[in-house]
Amino acid sequence: MKVFRGLPNDRARAPCALTIGNFDGVHRGHQALLARVRAAADSLGIEAAVMTFEPHPREFFAERAGEPGRAPTRIANLRDKLESLENAGIDRVIVEHFNAHFAGMPPEDFTGRVLVDGLHVKWLMVGDDFCYGARRAGNVATLIEAGRQHGFQVETLNTVMEGAVRVSSSAVRAALAQGDFNQAKQLLGHGYAISGHVIHGQKLGRTLGFPTLNLRVAHRPALAGIFVVQVHGLADQPLPAVASLGVRPTVDDSGRQLLEVHVFDFAQSCYGKVVRVEFLEKIRDEEKYSDLTTLTAAIHRDGEHARAYFRRAGALTATDRI
Repeated sequence: MKVFRGLPNDRARAPCALTIGNFDGVHRGHQALLARVRAAADSLGIEAAVMTFEPHPREFFAERAGEPGRAPTRIANLRDKLESLENAGIDRVIVEHFNAHFAGMPPEDFTGRVLVDGLHVKWLMVGDDFCYGARRAGNVATLIEAGRQHGFQVETLNTVMEGAVRVSSSAVRAALAQGDFNQAKQLLGHGYAISGHVIHGQKLGRTLGFPTLNLRVAHRPALAGIFVVQVHGLADQPLPAVASLGVRPTVDDSGRQLLEVHVFDFAQSCYGKVVRVEFLEKIRDEEKYSDLTTLTAAIHRDGEHARAYFRRAGALTATDRI
């Protein structure tokens, strides 16, 4: 899969079947849309492409208004989003920088300069509530009319439902915020995970007797707290672990988000490796403790909770084999 930061250069502007969106989490609704794009690209003999945005448009407008807390939390980092798009069979991803210039572009400039001249779109699929251009003045009706003028076909995809719940990024965020990983899995079509490079930390966990793998979290995540997790990428099988995702209020007042993972009975150096941390159960919310002794006792209790979870899971697996 080819990834472009902004519009491709002239040599890379092959005709494409395109869809546009934030694709945060690439849930089952997104997957249905992407499958339709892949099928259309195959039938037309062209590439399947996605245009997405960085930052999220709502993050941009919240920052500009001086209210960053109003921006939605992130389900997935860019690495995980791109991996999901590649797994869906997409050939080309355009990561468009969402800024004041892009936000102020009239709808007709977006269709003419971006879709037609910039991407050579021949077929386009969007959600039934899609809006575009300055002040969201463009909608599906104006897009269909632009397609007639410029020679590209527009299709829309109806909402995908999971029972009575609309499959959406908002629904996934709500499930993750509540620690409902079964519901998140139903909406996503797979277990929820965060991947990233293992980085150096303060080595405080090692001092306390709980060495951790540290993953940087660039944006405000959709969940926070202490979790039972398993780590992929360090061995042939996922490794049992306990994790903290948040701002570490007892030892750090910077507000920086960090994912810290203590892998049980594991002592290898992992710096620089890419791992995937899959979330299985929420243990509790993050807390601020009065001293390191109290913090250490809480970490010990969390570790015992997680070990008990894996003992139960192992017993269930053994029962299933009988």
